[in-house]
Amino acid sequence: MSGRAPERCELCGRPERLTRHHLIPRTLHRNRRVRRHWSREALTRAILWVCRPCHDQIHQLIPEKQLAEHYHTREALLAHAELRRFVEWIRSRPPGFRPRSRSWKQRLNRR
Repeated sequence: MSGRAPERCELCGRPERLTRHHLIPRTLHRNRRVRRHWSREALTRAILWVCRPCHDQIHQLIPEKQLAEHYHTREALLAHAELRRFVEWIRSRPPGFRPRSRSWKQRLNRR
């Protein structure tokens, strides 16, 4: 959860170009409940560096309100069953691999 980007995705560990995932979504930073629980500094520092496929999957699976309330740490994100399953699947893919929308799930279910 630092400001400086690591060399690998903090979820899958692949050496990819990384994006910043705000653990408490920026759209909720002005929300009264969020402001009661988190300081302004904590809101801006709560960042996870993830590759684009992991980032897309986070936002596809988990609504922003749930991200802020329940999934605001790396460990909590990895405890989400579907996201953990995706991370385990994509971890074995080569750098630069981009999954098609839901095709990864279909291939995973065939096993």
